Amino acid sequence: MNWLDSLFFGTGVPHSIFILTIAIAAGISLSHRLKFKGITLGITWILFCAIAMSHFGMHLDPVVETFAKDFGLILFVYSIGLQVGPSFFSSFGKGGIKLNLLAMTIVFLSCVTAYIIHLLSGEDIATMTGVLFGAVTNTPGLGAAQQAFSDITGTMNPNIASGYAMAYPLGVVGIITALLAMRWFFHIKLDKEEERVVAESTAQKEIEFIDILLANPQVEGAHIRELSQLCHMNLIVSRLVRPNGEDELPDVDTILHVGDRIRVVVDKENEKSVLLLGMETSLPTNEKAHAHLVSRHVVVTKPELNGKRIGDLNVRATYHVSITRIRRAGIELLATRDLYLQMGDRITVVGEERAVDKVEKLFGNSTKRLDIPNLASIFLGLALGVAAGLLPIMLPGLAQPFKLGIAGGSLIVAILMSCFGPKMHIVTYTTSSANLMIREIGIAMFLAAVGFGAGKTFLPTLLEGGYVWIGYGVIITLLPLLVVGLIARWWLKLDYFSLMGLLAGSTTNPPALAYATTVSSANDRAAVAYSTVYPLTMFLRVLTGQLMILLFL
Repeated sequence: MNWLDSLFFGTGVPHSIFILTIAIAAGISLSHRLKFKGITLGITWILFCAIAMSHFGMHLDPVVETFAKDFGLILFVYSIGLQVGPSFFSSFGKGGIKLNLLAMTIVFLSCVTAYIIHLLSGEDIATMTGVLFGAVTNTPGLGAAQQAFSDITGTMNPNIASGYAMAYPLGVVGIITALLAMRWFFHIKLDKEEERVVAESTAQKEIEFIDILLANPQVEGAHIRELSQLCHMNLIVSRLVRPNGEDELPDVDTILHVGDRIRVVVDKENEKSVLLLGMETSLPTNEKAHAHLVSRHVVVTKPELNGKRIGDLNVRATYHVSITRIRRAGIELLATRDLYLQMGDRITVVGEERAVDKVEKLFGNSTKRLDIPNLASIFLGLALGVAAGLLPIMLPGLAQPFKLGIAGGSLIVAILMSCFGPKMHIVTYTTSSANLMIREIGIAMFLAAVGFGAGKTFLPTLLEGGYVWIGYGVIITLLPLLVVGLIARWWLKLDYFSLMGLLAGSTTNPPALAYATTVSSANDRAAVAYSTVYPLTMFLRVLTGQLMILLFL
């Protein structure tokens, strides 16, 4: 019995590892079992399990607790940065600017609401920051706030985690309530909303194929490479049919004539500009003529091609094939000569089968290589993230230097490395499963460590008036979402499915997204809006988590 007692209630590193893993296993098990109408608290159950275990006398070694909390947070935030990085800057294009501005407004209003409650109630700002991030169900922001508080005071404030834990459950429910409130207030009928979405052209794909009959005299005798200058945009010619019916696979040096018919691959936003070349037509479907041509998806798996420009490979001239488009992180890109390749890019190649086979070998197309994690770049990024987080930055109006913190530094470095690392020939690609594993291990370690730290004072705090934090959390959850939701629907005429994705993404709330996707399986607007605002929102939540402490503590 002494052995069993020391296992659960003893001290030391082995004991700490044991109860840490027990809390994680129990929390994950509850997240799969305890659901209400499809809604669950998810991995946050780890936090509540750790709080309960700590309340009953199970504690971590202080060194183990600090390491699990900090290193877990770094792993979690860094993996998020790698995930959202490739689409971070592109998310501001097209309609993404409007959605991101609305998401920024939600983030700003939630911080303002928390600060006003702090002034009116007299609740300390550290506690209100915890309540804030519980209300918006954002764990990285909680980590950033705790780190900032520790940097300033040299101690940990358990009320930050306690406030988060009390506000979180109704935060999840409150976001879904806001979605239902928007639907009720505007009398939205889903079938009519579906018809509206189908009728709008914005539902089309970003990359378009257009067949053009060349009629512009300026095209006569021009090379294909000159078409981009003539139309003032990037485009690719994937097929060419001469007036006599002869079918060619063009390259950049192919000479064009009036009367030729070409198939152009272009960004959707430039679709109408292509008509400067002539008039829209349709190329003949000649199966016999195209029997020798194949279209194949090839994956870039050779590390030496990471960071190479497409134009530097001279694929058209060497192999006489056409690269029409590239799919990266779920986004289709136009295969221009200046586009830098990244590991994991999925390239569409058109040409003769033998030539395509050679191009396949050039790019690798060996998915087994992608299964091998690039640990060197991962740990290099982690080291740079910690270094960036500890770098003191002097800002006017602040008594102490501002620091990004290990959460903010890791997030920014991960985003920058995933976007620009390939240009410096740094392989940042990780498989979805590997990234998910790193992320889940990190957040599990962090939540368990935070729970054990907060568990000693959680119940006494709750009984002594901490229950009011639940009410504060409901206000912080609902007020910004309802205000911005009204603006988005009434003034900007945003469709309901995009609105749901916007509200779920601005709170980085997967359960809310899951609910939104069940409302309509006929379109993916909710998921698109969620992914559009998620990167910037996640960055701002981490940043504001620190600023709330630095500015108002």
